[in-house]
Amino acid sequence: MAVKIDKKIKGYSVVTPEDKAAAANKSVAAPVAELPTADVIQMHERIERPEILVGSTYKIKSPLFEHALYVTINDIVLNAGTEHELRRPFEIFINSKNMDHFQWIVALTRIMSAVFRKGGDVTFLVDEMKAVFDPRGGYWKPGGVYMPSLVAELGAIVEDHLKSIGLIHDPEMSDAQRALIAEKRAAYAQLSKKNSEVSGSSAGDLFPDPRVSDEPRVEDVEVTGEGAAFPPSATMCHKCSTKAVVIMDGCATCLNCGYSKCG
Repeated sequence: MAVKIDKKIKGYSVVTPEDKAAAANKSVAAPVAELPTADVIQMHERIERPEILVGSTYKIKSPLFEHALYVTINDIVLNAGTEHELRRPFEIFINSKNMDHFQWIVALTRIMSAVFRKGGDVTFLVDEMKAVFDPRGGYWKPGGVYMPSLVAELGAIVEDHLKSIGLIHDPEMSDAQRALIAEKRAAYAQLSKKNSEVSGSSAGDLFPDPRVSDEPRVEDVEVTGEGAAFPPSATMCHKCSTKAVVIMDGCATCLNCGYSKCG
């Protein structure tokens, strides 16, 4: 068969039988080489458990149980005595007199301990646990913080511990955000004061800092955090999970984080 060549020939070579055989072998082996392979990444070297570990124990008093739960998280100290010293979680234990949920508690602690020993970024456990919801409903912790389940509270404890050892860093609240929250609290306090004057009550401000009298007002409820106090009629904020949402000028506004439904 004749082939017309329109371009200038710059070079040529003769195809030998060996070249044809190599091309055939390459075409057969190509699909095998393109098969996907699993990339197994070893995040940390295997570390034997030391004789002594440092740790912290946290208490959970849930309305779901008669007896409290005690959560112990032990840390391993890496590069001890140097400027690169780090604490990383190594194991977790949960103990209680209540044996109703013994099986899943033991299973959860063993899985979490295995993840801790694996190393790498273990902070994903916090988000996974805090996203667990109890079909029977959650409960309120002292201070107005809503916990959707017992597992979610365990996740909150793990989060607090990881923050204490420097594995998780709380985002710094900007000065503008702090000023906005202070403005919202002051506006609501002024509104409450006006309502008290109209009703003939003179019990004082809604946000005492410190409390202006030894006897707290009926409208006051102490909240853990920055020493703020929110009225018991406040509803939960879906952003910060705190009962601090009040109605101001016809708009739902959170007095804890500054979130406003009206923007």
